[in-house]
Amino acid sequence: MNWLKRNIVALLFLALLSGNAAAQIQVIAQVDSSGDIYVGERFSYQIIIDGDNKAGLVNTSPLARYNPQSTGNRDVSQTSISIINGKTSRTVIKQYVMGYSLVCNQVGQIQLPPVTVTIDGKDYKTNPVMVNIIKPGTTDQLDVETILSQQKCFVGQPIVMTVKFYISADIGDFGFDVPAFTSGDFYVEQPDDTPPQAKEYNLGNGIVVSVSQYRTTHKGKESILLSFSKILIPKHSGEIMISPTSVSADVAVGTTRSRDSFFEGFFGSRKEYKRFIVSSKPLNLTVLPLPDQGRPTEFYGLTGQYTISASAVPTKVSVGDPITLTIRVGGGKYLKPVQWPDLQQIPEFADNFKIPLEKASPVIENGYKVFTQTIRANNDKITEIPSIPLAYFNADTGRYDIAQTEPIKLEVSPTKILTNADLEGRDFDFAPVNKEVEAIRKGLSANYEDLDALVNQTFSPLVAAFSMPYLSIWGGPLILLIISSITKIVTYTTPEKIAAKRRRTSAGKAVGQLKKIASCSAGQRYELLASIMKQYIGDRFDKTAGSLTSDDCFEVVLEETKDNRSAEQYRQIIADCEAARYASTAGDLESLKIEDVVKLIKTIEKKSGK
Repeated sequence: MNWLKRNIVALLFLALLSGNAAAQIQVIAQVDSSGDIYVGERFSYQIIIDGDNKAGLVNTSPLARYNPQSTGNRDVSQTSISIINGKTSRTVIKQYVMGYSLVCNQVGQIQLPPVTVTIDGKDYKTNPVMVNIIKPGTTDQLDVETILSQQKCFVGQPIVMTVKFYISADIGDFGFDVPAFTSGDFYVEQPDDTPPQAKEYNLGNGIVVSVSQYRTTHKGKESILLSFSKILIPKHSGEIMISPTSVSADVAVGTTRSRDSFFEGFFGSRKEYKRFIVSSKPLNLTVLPLPDQGRPTEFYGLTGQYTISASAVPTKVSVGDPITLTIRVGGGKYLKPVQWPDLQQIPEFADNFKIPLEKASPVIENGYKVFTQTIRANNDKITEIPSIPLAYFNADTGRYDIAQTEPIKLEVSPTKILTNADLEGRDFDFAPVNKEVEAIRKGLSANYEDLDALVNQTFSPLVAAFSMPYLSIWGGPLILLIISSITKIVTYTTPEKIAAKRRRTSAGKAVGQLKKIASCSAGQRYELLASIMKQYIGDRFDKTAGSLTSDDCFEVVLEETKDNRSAEQYRQIIADCEAARYASTAGDLESLKIEDVVKLIKTIEKKSGK
């Protein structure tokens, strides 16, 4: 009984110690409020883990409305050494910072809710954070316009949206917010006629525009105009309200001088900037549905007005000779939706021409989309290359039209097949077919004038075939042909088989590479771990590993496994490794993290549907 009491006391004591150890870890959330936080712009949000020096697993779902994005993590632990009365004491303060960026589209005081951070299997909650979101000022030195090429269109009809930003002030950083590009109401494409002097500018959300710069006069002021366009293709019919486009920019409002007279004289005064915002007017677009009546069978969604023409070289051929057919489609400012003409669906083509599956990639030149195809006539009765139709919906007339190419005249000669009689020169009552075989009536009779032709030289093909050296001449290549054919059949593969094999072996390959990390130098281990994890996702799910980010890996794992916890943990480890490459205090990579990655890979393999 006393033994039982002593054990209970010991267990309670251990539990108390573990509780105190756990209580040493705290998680704190904070926002960088050193500067103003403006509506629609990203700001810094940090989670500080006090009492530990490794990343936790953060559940960011409470912050989903603020579109959280990881900005990297870092170990900010500090070590201090003190010597008192000859005794050395060492103090370690463990801290780890996990960074995110958030964006808020609401003006005023908002409260960011607490988030849960899991550390060593235990959940911790951060504190809520109050943030003041302000709206930038307005100024007549900036202006923005949004222009649609037309106010009414049909479903699938491309329209051009142009954004013009006028600047008549000294500005610093600026950013665009174009809701039309992210609303989901349109397919957004780049125009074909981008000016050559335009420069690419990233709007965010993966949208890149080509911006052209001009000098102009706007509302009586000398201004710089930044302009870009995108093609909007409506996905559905109805009235679509296009929200205003806005631009926020830092505008110089004065100068500030340094309090230090030395720096003031050396560097001079500095410009003072304040944030301003300007918005365009909202727009309405009426999108009409396409009618069912009169829709051609070959219509595949082209809306607008198009032309089509064709040319062929050569036009005088023999049966089976290649003919290069060039098809040009024009008439519209936006030609990306134009597809390859389906020649197999045209009876005259399918019956009279051999149309290979190989095609050259179409190109856009001089306002035309150009298709090039090789065809071959299969009989000598063909007199022309038939018309090629192009069905489209004419938005101006409200009906379906079919443009067609003009038929191309063609002269096809039969192909002459030479027989033994042609070669031996026997007299028949027909004339030679072409001039390439000279003296066909005599054939090869001139070779029989010598008396040696009368000598009986008996020749047995069967005896010759099995005598040396004839046997080695034909037998060797035959054996090689048989061996190579068998090898090809056994080892025959396809891109699909190669991809399937890569997916099957991805996990084993990654685990094998992870086990070898310990033998690498300490400075390379974090980079290698991140690289192996990305390569596994690329091999396993047919992605390009070199372009994957930690967030990309999170989305892929979540989509394939539906396991948010594993996806977030996978993302976090990659982000930690990438941050550790630049951290001066980054230490050795612990084996525990490598084991965690191995477990994650096994979990992904188990839960993945592929």
